Amino acid sequence: MGRDPLRGGLTVYEFEKYLAPSQHEVNELVRRHPFALIVSNGGGKAGAPTVTHTPVIIERMADDGGFVGGELLGHIARKNPQWQQIADGDAVLLVFSGPHDYVSPTTYADDPNVPTWDYAAVHLTARVTVLEDPADGMHVVTRTVTELESLEPTAWDMTSSLPTFERIVGGIVSFRFEILEQRAVFKVSQDKPREVRQRVAAASRARGCPYGDVAELVERIGGEA
Repeated sequence: MGRDPLRGGLTVYEFEKYLAPSQHEVNELVRRHPFALIVSNGGGKAGAPTVTHTPVIIERMADDGGFVGGELLGHIARKNPQWQQIADGDAVLLVFSGPHDYVSPTTYADDPNVPTWDYAAVHLTARVTVLEDPADGMHVVTRTVTELESLEPTAWDMTSSLPTFERIVGGIVSFRFEILEQRAVFKVSQDKPREVRQRVAAASRARGCPYGDVAELVERIGGEA
């Protein structure tokens, strides 16, 4: 067994009224927003966790269609010391941020009130395997490109670039993540009346929210209040 570097249970708190509405919504957030945080303990000053921003993609879902028991793949630069602080079997935290946006009290049409922030996020605790073999690295890189290009209007064909990948793949270290736990928060104004949610969605669309389509989430997941 590896170390559990997530001392103190480092993960997101799930508010009961903001739980994920379905596993499908969780899966889609991770698939459509793969630029994640890999969080591990060790190396940070004063015991602080070490964090890297990198794409993490789905390799295999669990048999029940969820993440627990499934596998994800990721990679970081070999020059990044975080990989040397992670041993096979260690636990790491993967953080995926979905659409989010500021909500001004002006949308509530009553006073006094307070501002808030609508957001969706998924935290996956995983047991990690470090993949140092170049063949494993090529698999992770090509799977990552395939997955990310699937989100593009016109997918790029990597075939002619594979020799280039093979020359530079030694500059990365890849990981396989076996998912142990899933937590998710979808806080999208579902505690507000329908007319308020409509104003929240309209305000987000009007200013062209740069953080993703929060308006769509508010309208789809907001509930019937």
